[in-house]
Amino acid sequence: MSRIGKLPIQIPQGVTITVDTDAITVVGPKGQLVVPHLSDVTVALDVQDGFAVVTRKDDERIAKAQHGLQRALLNNAVEGVTKAFEKKLEVNGVGYRVEGGGTEINMALGFSHPVKYTARAGVNLEVNKMEITVSGIDKQLVGQTAAEIRSLKKPEPYKGKGIKYADEVILRKAGKAGK
Repeated sequence: MSRIGKLPIQIPQGVTITVDTDAITVVGPKGQLVVPHLSDVTVALDVQDGFAVVTRKDDERIAKAQHGLQRALLNNAVEGVTKAFEKKLEVNGVGYRVEGGGTEINMALGFSHPVKYTARAGVNLEVNKMEITVSGIDKQLVGQTAAEIRSLKKPEPYKGKGIKYADEVILRKAGKAGK
């Protein structure tokens, strides 16, 4: 039995879940998300208690794999439409600058040209000095956007210059040892 899959999902006040044969729609105060409904699992809603339970149809290997996945996707959607997700990135380096916000940011990252990044729909970018906050209701989209911004200038191990996650620890290497 999947440890993640057997946990019930608590549905907060103001969130409605609609289960169809191929998709599950989650509507909440922050917006609406559509989660694919996997074939070998079923989602049962208990409206009185405010819970959703994911069960698998049989004990086949694919059903076991989809059990925890379906529960995690549905839980992330419920969490996203109630309080949204965010990732923070820090820009470190002499001469590095970040400006803009909304859906587009402009960065000077030590290249011969400025770098412009435009976020996809559903993701908001906020700049505060040398910190970029990526936020939105779709966890996968927020994480992908943060990873794309980080990949523009990954942190290097000698001085730590580049774009890193706020909670990331960069292991430093020693420089050249002189005689």
